[in-house]
Amino acid sequence: MSFQHRLAVRADLAAIVAIYNATIASREVTADTEPVTVAQREAWFEAHPSSRRPLWVVEEAGEVVAWLSFSDFYGRPAYAPTAEISLYIHPEQRRRGLGRYLLQAAIDHAPSLGVHTLLGFVFGHNRPSLALFEAFGFSRWGWYPRVAVLDGVERDLAVLGLRLGDH
Repeated sequence: MSFQHRLAVRADLAAIVAIYNATIASREVTADTEPVTVAQREAWFEAHPSSRRPLWVVEEAGEVVAWLSFSDFYGRPAYAPTAEISLYIHPEQRRRGLGRYLLQAAIDHAPSLGVHTLLGFVFGHNRPSLALFEAFGFSRWGWYPRVAVLDGVERDLAVLGLRLGDH
């Protein structure tokens, strides 16, 4: 499959939120336990200027099917060369290579943003996402045991890191 991404625009926000909300019920992808609204995500959307922390979407047949964001890590100036990657795919579009495509595109694009370190925060029981990141050279830099509780079940959080140029 050949995919293309583009910068997200405000009109994409409803689709981005819908894809995000579709992951909540699985209890594998996000620590949110209730759907979020477009209004709740507006400030988050604004925190993704294309020049520094872009937000991308992949569109097929006029519909947004996946998105990836670069986000600040820890919010202080000394951490500017480090970005957290978040990647979400519409449930009906998984296992088509979208995750691999977007993660490779992010790795390739990061240096142009002044980013030399990428991080992924992944639940320890989310084996598909762990495998995806590890396939691209990310390694476990941190493990936070039982820091989240989802439906009464304590869950671990893995911090996966990749130093660009080191892989």
